[in-house]
Amino acid sequence: MGVSIAPVEIERPDSDTVVAPDHPWITLVWNDPVNLMSYVTHVFMEYFGYSKEKATELMLDVHEKGRAVVSNGSREEMERDVTAMHSYGLWATLQKDD
Repeated sequence: MGVSIAPVEIERPDSDTVVAPDHPWITLVWNDPVNLMSYVTHVFMEYFGYSKEKATELMLDVHEKGRAVVSNGSREEMERDVTAMHSYGLWATLQKDD
């Protein structure tokens, strides 16, 4: 006696169904009156591995624009980055990227 396998029907979405990809999340670092610009640059280089030029550019955005997007990815990754920024004493939040 052989084993028979029942055919499996695969349900496919209608062709006009649009599937939106999961939008990544972003980590924002906010300007604060406490941390020196050189320290913020150092943190970006140490934690994210950014070059001095990239870290300085982001630090200037924080200083002049009030905030900078320093990383993007999954919510879990951004929660990790926000926690890390807090451990360095920086003000940081995460939000869904638009």
